[in-house]
Amino acid sequence: MDSNELIERCNRLAALADRRFAFPTANPAAEARTRQLHDHLEGFVLPRLADLDAPLLVLLLGPTGAGKSSLLNTIAGAEVSKAGVLRPTTKDAVLYTSESDSNRILASGRLAAIAKERLRLAAVPATADGVAVIDAPDIDSVERDNRELADVLVEISDLCVFVTTATRYADLVPWEVLHRVRERGLPLVVVLNRVPADEEDRRAVVADAKRLLSETDTPDKKQPVELIAIDEGDVDPRVNGLAREKARPLLERIARLAAEADERRDVATRALAGSLRGLAPLAHSIADDLEHEAIDADALRRIAATTYAEELASLARAMQAGLMLREEVLRRWNDFVGADQVARFISSGIGRLRAILITAFRGTPAAPVTVVEAEMTTTLEALALRHATDAARRTSIAWSERSEAAALVAANHALWSASEGFGSAVREGLGAWMGAIVDDVRAHAGRKRAVAQVAALGVNAVAVAVMLGVFAYTAGLTGAEVGIAAGTAFLNQKLLEAIFGEGAMGELISKARARLLILLTSLFEAERARFEALAPAPGPMRELAAELRAAVAGIAP
Repeated sequence: MDSNELIERCNRLAALADRRFAFPTANPAAEARTRQLHDHLEGFVLPRLADLDAPLLVLLLGPTGAGKSSLLNTIAGAEVSKAGVLRPTTKDAVLYTSESDSNRILASGRLAAIAKERLRLAAVPATADGVAVIDAPDIDSVERDNRELADVLVEISDLCVFVTTATRYADLVPWEVLHRVRERGLPLVVVLNRVPADEEDRRAVVADAKRLLSETDTPDKKQPVELIAIDEGDVDPRVNGLAREKARPLLERIARLAAEADERRDVATRALAGSLRGLAPLAHSIADDLEHEAIDADALRRIAATTYAEELASLARAMQAGLMLREEVLRRWNDFVGADQVARFISSGIGRLRAILITAFRGTPAAPVTVVEAEMTTTLEALALRHATDAARRTSIAWSERSEAAALVAANHALWSASEGFGSAVREGLGAWMGAIVDDVRAHAGRKRAVAQVAALGVNAVAVAVMLGVFAYTAGLTGAEVGIAAGTAFLNQKLLEAIFGEGAMGELISKARARLLILLTSLFEAERARFEALAPAPGPMRELAAELRAAVAGIAP
């Protein structure tokens, strides 16, 4: 694969890493892997592919108090990085290089992921070109920003000098970072500082450190690791650094790199090859993360969908349990209809009722359209709000019991109840629903030649009768409610049959009932969407995982 094709493939991989950021994750490790891949591609692989002869970036890495800053002072032959007893000593990255190399590195984008205020140029610039040394913050710093900055520097360097001590070399946190250094195939030099002066103790410490390094499980285990041991007390107080003689193997290596372009190219080629080999495992890990999160998202979405569907079904059953209106409102409606008079006409048959319908309501009170509509709106709003809140509470409880979603629910207290605008959305929707029934009544009046009969009651009054018909069921009613509710249902049915005929009456009520269910379904779907926004659709996540796997296939040398 030529360099142009490699650059194209790596640009594609970087774009996929950017897309990964669009999917929120509750797993910090998964987020760190994505950031790692992005920083590595943008900060090292792509710039190095574009310019294999660019200056080498040598990274001084290690735990708190290991002597990184002292080693940089030794390399520079001057105190360019503060070393002391306060921890953390190095809070920003210190770059020691020539002016021309500094300009090339900064222009290449290799340090673009580091904020300008976190990068400090050494007071004494190097006199030779070709090699830049950067002192990283402590990788086990108590300050998170320092650790994150050190992690970014690991992804953009060509050669790592891991500085540790005889008492700290086996610490877990530094070793985890060192594992990433080996994983990405970065050429490595280990400086073991403050080794005991006793020869037997010295041999034991050095042997154990080499053993740990040899056991590191990485894609490039055969790459040799140079280990330099510096004894306790071997310091150079003139520069606040380590003894120059003891650090000579590293100093000579850096000098050779600065002097010989072929040496630099060899290191750069090895670092690049190791990085390319490390892309596939990292990309596959991110793809695994996405696939696992897709499974979790599926489960979370099913919980929300099932809970909201159950509460919507419960709401529908509650609406069919009776008229839901107070007895006082029903009586006012029956007074308008003239229940006793209409009942007598009904006993003579629908045909006689239809014939005298125009005169049947003369002298009756005005139709309580506004009262019934207001009562119906208030009752439905309260009922819908109760079930929407129950759905939200049940979903939040279920999500809280799952590790991948508990933090999401804890961070959003509004999820535990219906949304703030739910009540107003119900009212607005019911207003439109009632308006649609009025339009249907007008359309059916003309079609069925029932203009006179509708005019006798008024279009809005007939529309209210249709609305009441949507809820006019006697099932579930007991006691005194049966008489008034069932009686109203019966009267509405007979009046509508007299006006429109039985088939048209059924069509009007069925259409109104279907529209109401559609309205409530859409409102509950909008409420459920608050949860689904926190659990992305699993399909695109699985597609991105497949694209990541395909993008790294065959990319390694």
